[in-house]
Amino acid sequence: MRFIRLLFVAVLAIILVGIALANRGTVTVRAVPEGLEQYFWGGWQITIPLFLVIFLAILFGIVIGLIWEWLREAHIRSEAARRKEEVAQLQREVGSLRDTHNAPRDEVKAILDKPKPVPSAEPAPGSTLPATR
Repeated sequence: MRFIRLLFVAVLAIILVGIALANRGTVTVRAVPEGLEQYFWGGWQITIPLFLVIFLAILFGIVIGLIWEWLREAHIRSEAARRKEEVAQLQREVGSLRDTHNAPRDEVKAILDKPKPVPSAEPAPGSTLPATR
């Protein structure tokens, strides 16, 4: 399994390096369109290589997806925590009931728990043994 994981990381690294080498040209990334710069305290822009724009966009998408799923599953986590606490409380109740309540033993269980007699080598009284030669 470790080999497969390392192989996957190596292939991914080769692909990312290939993308980076193929997209080394610089681009200007603007946060505000040119016509609206006067309303947003100047033009927010940066000039960076295109592969960084691609990688940052992928990273941004992954982070947004993780946050979205975390928020979407919040009610599931809270329900699981509530049920976990409920199970713990019920286990404590059952344990305390077992300790404080001395209920009579179940007859069937008592019969099954009773040790079995060990057969002895001596014959039972009134039985006849076959004749030995």
